[in-house]
Amino acid sequence: MPIEFGTDGWRDVIAEDFTYENVRRVARAHAHVLRAGGGKTVVVGFDTRFQGANFARVAAEALAQGGLNVLLAGEFLPTPALSFAAVHHGAAGGVMLTASHNPPQYSGYKIKGAYGGSATPALVAEVERALTQPQVYDGPPGTVQPFDIREAYYAQLDRQLDLSTLRGYRGTVIHDAMGGAACGWLTGYARHAALSLDLRELHGQPDPMFYGVNPEPVPQNLGELMDRLAGETGTALGVVTDGDADRVGAVTAGGRFFNSHQIFAVLLRHLYGRGLRGRVVKTVSGSRVIELLAERLGLELLETPVGFKYITDAFLEGEQDGSLAVLMGGEESGGLASRGHIPERDGLLNSLLMIEAVAASGRSLDDLFAGIEAEVGFRHHYGRNDLHLSAAFDKAALLREAEGYAEVAGHPVEGLKTTDGVKLLLAGGASVMFRASGTEPVVRVYVEAQTPGAVQAILAEATRRVLALDVGQPV
Repeated sequence: MPIEFGTDGWRDVIAEDFTYENVRRVARAHAHVLRAGGGKTVVVGFDTRFQGANFARVAAEALAQGGLNVLLAGEFLPTPALSFAAVHHGAAGGVMLTASHNPPQYSGYKIKGAYGGSATPALVAEVERALTQPQVYDGPPGTVQPFDIREAYYAQLDRQLDLSTLRGYRGTVIHDAMGGAACGWLTGYARHAALSLDLRELHGQPDPMFYGVNPEPVPQNLGELMDRLAGETGTALGVVTDGDADRVGAVTAGGRFFNSHQIFAVLLRHLYGRGLRGRVVKTVSGSRVIELLAERLGLELLETPVGFKYITDAFLEGEQDGSLAVLMGGEESGGLASRGHIPERDGLLNSLLMIEAVAASGRSLDDLFAGIEAEVGFRHHYGRNDLHLSAAFDKAALLREAEGYAEVAGHPVEGLKTTDGVKLLLAGGASVMFRASGTEPVVRVYVEAQTPGAVQAILAEATRRVLALDVGQPV
């Protein structure tokens, strides 16, 4: 099987295609690219997945055999901590052995740049090219040494947060680490920063099976957290980090799920209120609320294809040209980054920023978002379907057909975006987006509208149209 890179590295099923030998192949190609660019050091980390430490060791050994000096994490760590380590140690790049939010049977090889963020499309393309050629290196091997980044990473978080506000907060927060790489890290930070909040852990012990769910912060995986918060009131909240802790989710008092679009809006408004300025970058699947809020605040908006590497590119462009500096960038799946930190999704930092926003305002996340809806004049409701189709499904034909739709569920089409997939702008501010996976027979359908009923109707009709085209499905 060929090794294929998706929007954020290479992922495959453990023992099927994600094997020691394939990890060595990717690491050798990666070492070739880094060495050709003058790189000397690389950092390697891993999450709580099955065989994580061993896969990391295999990658580290192959990178060292390729002439690089390797700093290898001694224990599991969050992806943002690994990315920060690349900057902190002046490394040429980083490797994180993780499949992020994918099911437990998967693992992956995420490539990080020297700048501490997702590999740019150009860097990924170089590694993919190197994979197609035999890699022979006959120079001296590098070394493999352990490293521990926890205290340095905590100090970096200190620089991003309003510690006086956080230290004054006495509310209840539950952190659902989902058995992933953030286990113990948020409570560890609370001790480090001398916070007085009532911070409780849920699924806070590492579990390669992620307590029976996919480690993705979406409602169907958060039933226990929702139950825990169902009886809470006021500003109590739950924060959720995914398998490698780069994505974030939230649940509010009463057990209500608070989605990534809402988190993006609340944090953007909060950072603006702290006096920070810059461009706003969102993927095309992101909410209209972000567009309207950026306009309301007088901030330039940049829209990208899906994939955090495109947001990373915008952050790097802003570092080179201060007039293009990014205040905040984010994607629909819960990955958010902000100015002054590494150009990387950071579920731990964003969890703390949510707590800070609540502490600073004395209002719940729900109340803060309702204020934004009133400010921009748009009520946000959202739904998504991930459709697993037959291998024969013609994804290109679907996208061609979608471009010609005049209406969906009675909502006339008023505009079209083809930045990534097909996004139809419907009457009344609603939208429906069709996006096909590049590596699997999967089509994702995203819908936003101003009422729950409209979301349900549009999502049902869009889903029906996709399934009607799947001639490979059994009758």
